[in-house]
Amino acid sequence: MKRVSAGFLPPIALDSGRKVPIYRQLYEWFRRAILAGQLRPGQRVPSTRSLAAELGVSRIPVSSAYEQLHAEGYFETFVGAGTCVARSIPDDALKPAAGKMTGKTAGKILRSSRQSPDSKAMRKVSRRVALMQMPAQTWSNQLVAFRVSLPALEHFPTRVWSHLVNRHSRRPTRQLMAYGDAKGYRPLREAIAEYLGAVRAVRCEPSQVLVTTGSQQGLQLSAQVLLDANEGVWIEEPGYPGARQALTMAGAKLVPVPVDHEGLNVAEGIRRAPGAHAVYITPSHQYPLGVTMSATRRMLLLQWAMRSGAWIIEDDYDSEYRLGGRPIASLQGLDTDARVIYVGTFSKVMFPALRLGYVVVPGDLAEAFSTARDAADQFSSTLYQAAMTDFIREGHFARHIRKMRMLYLQRRAALVEAIHKRMEPKLEVIGAEAGMHLTALLPPGVSDVAISRRAAEMGISAMPLSSCYANPPRRGGLILGYGGTDARQIQDGIRKLAMCI
Repeated sequence: MKRVSAGFLPPIALDSGRKVPIYRQLYEWFRRAILAGQLRPGQRVPSTRSLAAELGVSRIPVSSAYEQLHAEGYFETFVGAGTCVARSIPDDALKPAAGKMTGKTAGKILRSSRQSPDSKAMRKVSRRVALMQMPAQTWSNQLVAFRVSLPALEHFPTRVWSHLVNRHSRRPTRQLMAYGDAKGYRPLREAIAEYLGAVRAVRCEPSQVLVTTGSQQGLQLSAQVLLDANEGVWIEEPGYPGARQALTMAGAKLVPVPVDHEGLNVAEGIRRAPGAHAVYITPSHQYPLGVTMSATRRMLLLQWAMRSGAWIIEDDYDSEYRLGGRPIASLQGLDTDARVIYVGTFSKVMFPALRLGYVVVPGDLAEAFSTARDAADQFSSTLYQAAMTDFIREGHFARHIRKMRMLYLQRRAALVEAIHKRMEPKLEVIGAEAGMHLTALLPPGVSDVAISRRAAEMGISAMPLSSCYANPPRRGGLILGYGGTDARQIQDGIRKLAMCI
């Protein structure tokens, strides 16, 4: 550790053992000293030569630190006076902060901004942010038993994937390194169109496919492109909380429509909001109840959309994992009036951190969606898009899906058996044999939030069904993910869950 005399400057401490470069340590020290008021505007600082000699370091890192401070406006140079602290830094900026803002403080500010929006002492945020807030999370988001939406990461073909990524990253083309198309990497869009046509009966051309940063962005783009503020949208009750957030972000007026054993109750939706501008739906595997929308309800929904000019946002988030038979055909493939926007993702099939999804839009909306995509974050990683293209084209994608379908079938069966053996009649499993999670209803009067909180304390994740409702449900339940939970974890997790109820 080397120090400059306190009589020369406030003590500067440099640590050669840190991973932070010397120039960066100097830069950070001067910046903190200026903002804390230890160095005042106009105060002269040592020359780079004298400071380097005083510290016993090379002049290069000192010069680099000074250059950065000059560039950011903390230092300025005067003829005959050398380098000084910039005189233009306002006095208010030199006052020490009153204290760090904690999450609790931020919450108070958010509440106060709603109560007294004109208060200049408070940090004002958009009221829409308050509307987007979900109920307090009581379940664990750690990689533990029954975590929802977590695939079997230990079974992902990492060696194959690494080889494909390396293939493109070792000698990247100019196309991979430059700015990409907002619609996505053309070869990947072609591969997606072929895959969806063959497996999901989606009717589309590559020009209708838009690559997104996960399905959540697909929902956000759909809401922004299709809806204006205060336009009505049907949402499933219960339904996917992320969809509620995306639609609320666009300023939509949400109309909860109940879901039963046939899926969304279309007749009830028409009764509640016949003039709604759009509907968000998960017809193949309803989230979170797991039911499949009946053919009759699908036809009624398409007919209503055609008559009223409404849009249908179809979220096909885990359609690949129909465990009890062949995948259900998409609603988009039945649409004859181009009313359906089809949203899909690779997060459940590949791995969540990949952040690749897609939207299939009617041809006349392609440019509007592309414009919104460009405004959001321009484009997704072209490197990963290129690797994903090869993963599909070379057959790895289809093989991985087949392998995971069998694995998830086994894990679901093991979870259902464990529930029947240890927890009947405390838990009632509902929903079709599909996806990577199941929902189990609790006895009437039992708080799913309280059980979810106890489960988190015991090191397992049990998402309360009530968190997916806009209004309090008559009966609570638990959403249990089995995709990323092996047989041993299932048995141990159900043992702990039984202790919670």
